[in-house]
Amino acid sequence: MIILLSALIAFAYIAFCIYRILPLPTGWKCVAAGIFMLAFAGFFLSISGRVSQFPMGVASALYVTGNSCLIFALYAMLLFVLMRILQVCHVLPSGIHADSWTGSTLVFGTIAVLLVYGGLHYHHKYREEINLTTPKVSTPVKVVLASDLHIGYHNRRAELDRWVDIINSEHPDLVLFGGDIIDRSIRALQDDDDAAAFRRIEAPVYACLGNHEYYAGVEASEEFYRDAGIHLLKNGWTEACGLAVIGRDDNSNKYGRKPLGRFISDIDRDKFTILLDHQPEHLEEAEEAGIDFQFSGHTHNGQIWPATIVTRLKFEKSYGRYVKGNTNYYITSGMGIWGGKFRIGTRSEYVVLNLSPEN
Repeated sequence: MIILLSALIAFAYIAFCIYRILPLPTGWKCVAAGIFMLAFAGFFLSISGRVSQFPMGVASALYVTGNSCLIFALYAMLLFVLMRILQVCHVLPSGIHADSWTGSTLVFGTIAVLLVYGGLHYHHKYREEINLTTPKVSTPVKVVLASDLHIGYHNRRAELDRWVDIINSEHPDLVLFGGDIIDRSIRALQDDDDAAAFRRIEAPVYACLGNHEYYAGVEASEEFYRDAGIHLLKNGWTEACGLAVIGRDDNSNKYGRKPLGRFISDIDRDKFTILLDHQPEHLEEAEEAGIDFQFSGHTHNGQIWPATIVTRLKFEKSYGRYVKGNTNYYITSGMGIWGGKFRIGTRSEYVVLNLSPEN
């Protein structure tokens, strides 16, 4: 309730600032502020799950508009506060915050440039390549790893098909997903028959669960995995391409998530071990268990600046390569995205892990 009340106050303040800065007649000022608040209502409907009550086209529009509004609101708040500070410091004239074309152009022009850039940047998928040599493989193995696809009302079938084509173009021996394949609802995936898109992947596919699979309903999510030909590893492991692939249940399931050592005691330690664990919490557990490589996501590396600062403070490692003892880690910023489809200060990516035998 405190978070919701804080959000309402913040959005009301931004609506007031929009009303005040626009050099328009009162009626048009009210229209602009009202449109902003209606977009905020779309955000509330999307996080509450009530968008599922609407026809698919309306639900998708509400989700995209509402969540994009959240990004707009963040930068609007930062700019309005910065403008006030610069006024106090006499860098900007005192009248720029009210009925001002200059102030309006400064605020809304800056936001427009950021959002256009962020939208274009999001759609470019970066390829992160990691090359490791190990005595635990006898022949080269190529693994494509991705996390946080967030398929749903905003990332639809055409987008997923493009991602599958990218994965297939790598000609991998194995494909691993690190959770949050699904966004917040299974409905859009069923409507688009997204399971058929996943079945086009030309390699064995394994995955662990993420927190959003629990938001969407874990039973429905697991059924989707089966229909999509994705082998779910939930507190378990399997052998694939000569590797030991391990998947942990997500940290959202506090009572179902088993200690790592409890279910990997029978792993052949002569095999290279890859651990899929969606949230990069307690990274020391993989090191203590003797895991060779851990792949995690969840953080999105903050998704947009300045949220990147928050994730860096919250997690031991919020993005990129990391080493603890003999364990290699990669925490990815994700291939897809939650909410508004913008990347500002971060990137969308997938990982290519090349394992080669030692000479």
